[in-house]
Amino acid sequence: MDAWTLLLGGFADALSPGNLLLCLVGVVLGTAVGVLPGLGSSMAVAMLIPLTFRLDPTGAFIMLAGVYFGGQFGGATTAILLNTPGQSSSMATAFEGFLMARAGRAPQALATSVLGSFVGGTIACVAVVFCAPYLVDFALRFGPAEYFALALFAFAATAAVVADSAVRGLTALGLGLALGSVGIDAQTGVARYTLGADALLDGVSVVVVTVGMLAIGEVLHVAARGPGTQRLQDVGSGRPWLSRRDLRRSFLPWLRGTAVGLPFGAIPAGGSEIPTFLSLGLERRLARRRGDSEFGRGAIEGVAAPEASNNSTTAVSLVPLLGLGLPTSATAAIMLGAFQQYGMQPGPLLFEKEGDLVWALLASLFIGNVLLLVLNLPFAPVWAKLLSIPQHYLYAAIAVFATLGAYSAKLAISDVVLVYLVGLLSFLLRRTGVPLAPVLIGVILGPLAERELRRAMALGQGDVLVLLDGPIAVGLYWVLAVTLVVALGMRWRAAARG
Repeated sequence: MDAWTLLLGGFADALSPGNLLLCLVGVVLGTAVGVLPGLGSSMAVAMLIPLTFRLDPTGAFIMLAGVYFGGQFGGATTAILLNTPGQSSSMATAFEGFLMARAGRAPQALATSVLGSFVGGTIACVAVVFCAPYLVDFALRFGPAEYFALALFAFAATAAVVADSAVRGLTALGLGLALGSVGIDAQTGVARYTLGADALLDGVSVVVVTVGMLAIGEVLHVAARGPGTQRLQDVGSGRPWLSRRDLRRSFLPWLRGTAVGLPFGAIPAGGSEIPTFLSLGLERRLARRRGDSEFGRGAIEGVAAPEASNNSTTAVSLVPLLGLGLPTSATAAIMLGAFQQYGMQPGPLLFEKEGDLVWALLASLFIGNVLLLVLNLPFAPVWAKLLSIPQHYLYAAIAVFATLGAYSAKLAISDVVLVYLVGLLSFLLRRTGVPLAPVLIGVILGPLAERELRRAMALGQGDVLVLLDGPIAVGLYWVLAVTLVVALGMRWRAAARG
């Protein structure tokens, strides 16, 4: 039976009134939780799993799939409006999305985000249905050398492309790597850079770094400028529909962001954060070449590409989960536990033993995307009215939500202290012109790069050439070299002209 026939059977199950309602409830709850700093889709799925035990397995997983997609988009709402991402995958969206909101284009930024999520998610769902065997094979080809090469590529691309200055970019990346190395070394059990504080033994979490860097850092930055020196634009009622110019500028970034995000969902290499930052860097680079860059002032391309990349990665991450039993994100790991609660083991045999459930779940991904678009696009002007709140109340609310988000992750006061210390660091970086994106990517990918480098060297018995073992790793190094040469050449040419 071909994929079309199986997918149509899945739609027949997913479009039943009961399952359609469950998908709708999942999207709404996922979006609502996604806007809360520090929670996100993984927390929403974890909280809702006990509620699904009374449902039949098909209905339960359709609801969880709705939560999965809703949580991914929900994080973009506060990222754009308040510079406070609901989860780490929305960090890249905050950089240009918040600038668009401050310039009075919050409805357009939100509309670009939800349309990008729809485009990226829909294309990724098609890829999941028809290309799952190839994506599974691609995931199986990744070993320690490939993961390390991928992390190194993300480091260099972020530091050299996203940052205006290579020196400042590398400085920010070094700070991120330093923060990511705090805590107990998983292999030796040695405490590193904890300064004798027990609270740092578990390291500095991504939630703390994200909220501190973007939310608390912004609050301190605004407060330092004094009252009345940084007014938000009058938003008005706005309209969620994009102009023809906005659509022309967003269309190709949506497609490019989707293309960047697709392969990352199939490999356990840091979730959606890497492709979203790579998409942001790619669009910034292309804008410079065109000579019409609005980056740094609110470029719509900087919202379109990361959001499309985010949702395409989210959808494809179900391929290794269903086909291999391999979770590639925290949310996918929680869903793996849900499968096991129902006595199912994801893997190659799942499509044969539980075919009806799997194809209904895949069909619900398409339905969830449509519901996400229908529910959130008309409400973009309503969300944007948050910016009409007086500035001192708005930033006070940001500080309160950021504090609650940091505390809710582990229910620890030490995380609240850390989030304000990271916020102070972010404030100092902003004052000196050091970019924040490399810091964030260093914190996220630093532990991954260290772990995979150690694994690769252990397998190669200390031979450094093991890092070049395999065509994927070699290809990534070649792409990295070409990217760096082109970036340095463009900077040299710009300096010569100046």
